[in-house]
Amino acid sequence: MSEISYVDLPVKEKIQKTYELYEPFLNDIMLNVEKQLQKSIRLSSQPTYKTRVKSFDSYYKKILRVKPRDVAGSDTLVCLTDMIGIRIICAFLEDLSGVQDQIKHLFKVREIENKSAAQNFREFGYESIHVLIEIPQNCFPEIIVPGTDKKYKIPQDLVCEIQIRTILQDAWAEVEHELIYKSEFSPFDMPLRRKLASINASLTLADIIFQEIRDYQKKLQTEMEERRKSFYGKADKLDIFSEEKPTDKPVIERVSPYVKGTIDDLLLEAIHAHNTGDLERAINIYSFIIDSQPKPDNIVLSVIRKHRGMAYFARSDYEKALDDFKESAELDPKNFRSAYYEGIVFAILKRYNEAVLCYTKSLELNEYQSHTFFRRAVAYYEMNEYEKALNDITAARKLGMNDDSCKTLHDRLIEKLDMKM
Repeated sequence: MSEISYVDLPVKEKIQKTYELYEPFLNDIMLNVEKQLQKSIRLSSQPTYKTRVKSFDSYYKKILRVKPRDVAGSDTLVCLTDMIGIRIICAFLEDLSGVQDQIKHLFKVREIENKSAAQNFREFGYESIHVLIEIPQNCFPEIIVPGTDKKYKIPQDLVCEIQIRTILQDAWAEVEHELIYKSEFSPFDMPLRRKLASINASLTLADIIFQEIRDYQKKLQTEMEERRKSFYGKADKLDIFSEEKPTDKPVIERVSPYVKGTIDDLLLEAIHAHNTGDLERAINIYSFIIDSQPKPDNIVLSVIRKHRGMAYFARSDYEKALDDFKESAELDPKNFRSAYYEGIVFAILKRYNEAVLCYTKSLELNEYQSHTFFRRAVAYYEMNEYEKALNDITAARKLGMNDDSCKTLHDRLIEKLDMKM
């Protein structure tokens, strides 16, 4: 029987000494890469970051498994792809591809792996995008060998692994690590595996639902913004100080909301009809929501009344618009926009005293409204109260409003006040 030679076995003590020499160096690299990411990655909801340099125990176990011969014959650091790890944790699924694209522009990417793509429906495990990047030269600190003027040799294959996950994916990965990788599952653990697979599926579904809600909100916001611009556009046409300017209408991806029959669904449908000029349908849907049972709460009713008032305004039914804006403001006493819209209608009807009262009420709720100061200035001008108008136009300009209408009114007020003097 031949004897087994152990001459070429890796020496743990030697490997540990080498690793510990490089560990501060790895930490500095990690922090420098993280700083670049935090400075450059931009999302609507900024991500959070987790970082770690692989512990020696973890490094040693893995290096024996994947590169035992390399480490046995080396006097320098033998690298693994996950020695330096940075995790970027995002709020929504859509953010994952956004972060991935931005990383491609920041660093030289060696490899991208989508962990979820390899799983089938029977398996469970965390979903994650793993991006391996080359370390930029400006991220390498200078580390001098103690007692010499020599620098440590930088391993050519050193990379940083960036993981991109959602909050729920990260939560699952943390729990899974504790329950699975720190324990040993036997074939008798299948019921537990099914439970874990069920939890993972639930979290994945929750991520999808969060993204659907996010998509819905963004599309609803776009529709509402278009409707608001339409409302102000009509008001401006009737304003003697406004010059009508052509504007490009935004291209809106029309949607079929994800839950049919809900108030959210109906509201989006109504605003869609409103924006496409089908005012009768929009008003009918708004009215259906207002009259529905069980009755929506006052905040919801205030919003719907405001929208219906804008639809009435669009078809020049000013008295009904006034009723809805007034009711909206009463249902939600903090709703400064409804009071503002009510003032606009009164001004169009040349009921300037009432317009001023509404603008004043709106400004009492939110004093940082440049357009409300401007419109109250117009009302004061029509009432020949030029000093009050000048005070309001000055406030509007301080808050950033300085368009042609504002300048025109300001010049006319100066002229009027000079004539009085």
